[in-house]
Amino acid sequence: MDFRADHFSLFGLNPGFRLDLSDLDSRYRDIQAQVHPDRFANAGDAERRLSMQWATHANEAYQTLKKPLDRAKYLLHLAGHDIQAESNTTMPADFLMEQMEWREAVMEARNGGDHHELEHLHNRLRGDIVARYEELGELFDKGDHALATDRVRRLMFLEKLLYEIDDALASLEE
Repeated sequence: MDFRADHFSLFGLNPGFRLDLSDLDSRYRDIQAQVHPDRFANAGDAERRLSMQWATHANEAYQTLKKPLDRAKYLLHLAGHDIQAESNTTMPADFLMEQMEWREAVMEARNGGDHHELEHLHNRLRGDIVARYEELGELFDKGDHALATDRVRRLMFLEKLLYEIDDALASLEE
C-alpha cells in the first residue's frame, strides 16, 4: 500500500462526490481485515507499527469519504481549491440574513421548550441540506470547483446549524 495515495485510490474508487456508501463500507472492512493490528499481534515491532499506521490511515480516509461535507472539502483540496474557511468569512448578505432568521427560530423554540418546532426546523433544514448536496454533486460533475467551494462554505454553516438544532432537541429530552 502507498501512503501517498489519495483516499479514493486507497479504496479503489474513482474520485468523485457521489459515492455508494455501502460499497465504501465494504471496501473499508476489506482493508481493515488486511491491516488491523490484531492480525499482527505476533509479528515483529516494525510490522505491528506499520499495520497500526495503515489501520489509522484507512480509518482517517474512510471517515473523510463517508461524510459528504468532508468528502467535498477533500475533493476541493485534491483539485487545489482552498475553501479558506478560517480566513475568508465573507458570505452573501441574503445568505447571512437567512442564517440569522434560522438561528432566531431555533433560539425561540429552544427557550420556549417547543420540541415540535425544533423537529420541524430540523426536518426543513435537513431537506435543504440534502438539496444543496445534490447541487454540489452536479457542480463536481461539471468540474465547477469555484462554485463548489462557495457551496461547501455555505454547507459548513448549515451543518453547524443542524448540529445546534440537534443539540437543542437533546437538551429538551434531558
